[in-house]
Amino acid sequence: DQHLRRRPQHHLAVMQKHGYINEFELVDDHRGGKIVVELNGRLNKCGVVSPRYNMALTDIEDFTTYLLPSRQFGFVVMTTSLGIMDHEEAKRKHTGGKVLGFFY
Repeated sequence: DQHLRRRPQHHLAVMQKHGYINEFELVDDHRGGKIVVELNGRLNKCGVVSPRYNMALTDIEDFTTYLLPSRQFGFVVMTTSLGIMDHEEAKRKHTGGKVLGFFY
């Protein structure tokens, strides 16, 4: 499914937007494909949340407290009807969605 293969790129794009990674490149190895990521030393941990829990706008605060080490840094990545974004953007746009992962 083409849509599922694009998800890691969206997750990486959110990480890149916040300066946690530098560039990333998709490499076609004629199998499943690979992604080469240039790290910059800022990323401590990233993970995928499975299953993809539904996260209503009112649940965002609880989820971020559970997944992130502090309120000051880190992001929860979610898929919403408005696209894939971090939890802060979702709050600004007043939307909930499904949790994909996190990074800090």
